[in-house]
Amino acid sequence: MTGIVTAAMLVIGDEILSGRTKDKNIGHLADILTAIGIDLKEVRIVPDEEDEIVSALNAVRARYTYVFTSGGIGPTHDDITADSVAKAFGVPCEYDDAAYALLAAHYARRELEFTEARKRMARMPRGASHIENPVSVAPGFRIGNVHVMAGVPSVFQAMLDKVVPTLKTGLKMLSATVPCALGEGVIGGPLAEIQKAHPETIIGSYPKFGEGKFWTELVVRARSPEILEAARRDVEAMVSALSADA
Repeated sequence: MTGIVTAAMLVIGDEILSGRTKDKNIGHLADILTAIGIDLKEVRIVPDEEDEIVSALNAVRARYTYVFTSGGIGPTHDDITADSVAKAFGVPCEYDDAAYALLAAHYARRELEFTEARKRMARMPRGASHIENPVSVAPGFRIGNVHVMAGVPSVFQAMLDKVVPTLKTGLKMLSATVPCALGEGVIGGPLAEIQKAHPETIIGSYPKFGEGKFWTELVVRARSPEILEAARRDVEAMVSALSADA
């Protein structure tokens, strides 16, 4: 498939912002989307506050092909993602009959009470469809271009595996790395000129430190192998010329 497909991620939870929980979902989502040709363009982390979630969600869902959220669909009072997403779309948040039956059967099999708190996990915006949860049963959901998933990494990853086959994909971003023993202050000007000469590429410069010295990793990205190789050759030639003069 051709074209560019974009995405944003909304990480929801006070525990992420306070540092009590270390996020593991951003990197996993970025890896998966890159592999299938979807550009993750933006990540926002927002607190468990309805207005903040609604505002952030409405901003990113209008801008990108897909939005993925993590966190806030559990059984406790501060799990307000479903309510917030419903408000963003202007629809009621209500018990989903299929999700309710799924959870009721799950707790019955385990001989556990289907409490009011557990019933909360069956609530989703009207018109949403399920994202299967093969780990702990309680489904996520999709509505419009928004995919709402759990914050627990194992559950998030399992849900994402179910979502990926439903996504349209674009041209994959290719990359090539050029090692450089010179500092960014030396290569900055010439590298900017190469970027101007190859506007269809993205050239990044990443300072590194190892074995007691600094060096720079230069990464060229493009969707066309030919464009990538042309820019890579120019970057490599620049590094060779500057290294000879050093």
